[in-house]
Amino acid sequence: MSRRRTLSTSKKAALLVGAAAVAGGGAFVMASTSNAAGPQSAAESTVCQGLATALGNNLKFIDGQRAAPDAQSEARIANREAVIAEIQRKQEASGCVVGESAQDSRATQPSQAAQPSQAAEAAQPSTSAPAAAGEQVCNGSTVTLSGEGGAPAASSNQFPAGTKLKVTNLDNNKSTTVEVTSVSGSCALLNNAAFEQVREPGKFLIRRAVIEKVG
Repeated sequence: MSRRRTLSTSKKAALLVGAAAVAGGGAFVMASTSNAAGPQSAAESTVCQGLATALGNNLKFIDGQRAAPDAQSEARIANREAVIAEIQRKQEASGCVVGESAQDSRATQPSQAAQPSQAAEAAQPSTSAPAAAGEQVCNGSTVTLSGEGGAPAASSNQFPAGTKLKVTNLDNNKSTTVEVTSVSGSCALLNNAAFEQVREPGKFLIRRAVIEKVG
């Protein structure tokens, strides 16, 4: 008749404590590693730099409205605040410092200025999935405005300068075709003149947009 060998209660307790210690140690290491990788600033990421620039432009616009208000300033400020909230959501989703604007970005400080070669490298947008002319891109992207003046143009984090994008607002079926002239944190960030061509009255955000690469 065989006898089963069993562990004593004290040995079982010792093994359980040891296992818990190992598991806890692993969790601590994972937590430490996770906490060590904090949000990126505009100086560390081209995407974050574009979002910080867009945020700074909208904050500057609001400051201008408050400094010289008119009958529509309150409505304009409310709409720009909605744009700012959207930019901050994008900052969080992109792992950027939420609320960082171009004015307080380390990237704009002379002491932190990048070398020419680094600046050229940072200015290159992400092109991991090149699109053919006429192809619809950035499905589901919202479209905001940069607050910048000048002729109709766009900035992008996916397409290099010279690319032509057609942006259609599905809420009013208005379209505009613009050339990418700079880098931003969005697929298509329109300047003031371009946004005016497709906007709905009183709105500073296009939630339902179709973006196509046309050249």
